[in-house]
Amino acid sequence: MKKIYWILIGLVLLLTLVLEFMFLADYDSHWWNAIPGFYAIFGFLGCILLVYAATFISKKIVNRDLDYYDN
Repeated sequence: MKKIYWILIGLVLLLTLVLEFMFLADYDSHWWNAIPGFYAIFGFLGCILLVYAATFISKKIVNRDLDYYDN
């Protein structure tokens, strides 16, 4: 089952890159449009950043000691 997920992730990444090359027409509008796969990489890094930010918030801010309310 785990192997199927990795295959699906790879296919989605490949599809994203192919669609970006097919439909991203204006490469001269911004400097980042000249980088192949920029939007896929940017989205992936943004997702990783959100996961780490949520982990930090849940561990450092939301979670408290068991006797936090007894003090």
